[in-house]
Amino acid sequence: MAHPLHQPLVSDNLPFVITYQGGVQLDALGDPRRREIVALLSQEPASVGTLAERLPISRPAVSQHLGILKTADLVQVRAEGTRRVYSLDPAGIAEVRAFLETFWREDLQQFAAYVEQQARTADQADKDIR
Repeated sequence: MAHPLHQPLVSDNLPFVITYQGGVQLDALGDPRRREIVALLSQEPASVGTLAERLPISRPAVSQHLGILKTADLVQVRAEGTRRVYSLDPAGIAEVRAFLETFWREDLQQFAAYVEQQARTADQADKDIR
């Protein structure tokens, strides 16, 4: 059975293809409400009711978003009496972070190469002046 976030087609004729690692998590974070939920849960664990009080959407909508985030391993849930308390899932968040850090490392490497090139150019200009 296909993963709920990876339906075989995104339209009648376009196949859904994940082109990056961590695709499930990033797909789940594509919705602004789910990003808001993740932001709230980054501050503290919360129940559906607590999240619904802080967001302009209904409890059922919050539950649906949490279901998608849970399927993507971005949130985890634990029972506290009759309530379900959601918190961020460190493993899923780590996957997103690792994916994004590849870009950060590449950017830093490119910046370092640029600075070194500028320094060499400046040194050569100083030598040419003498």
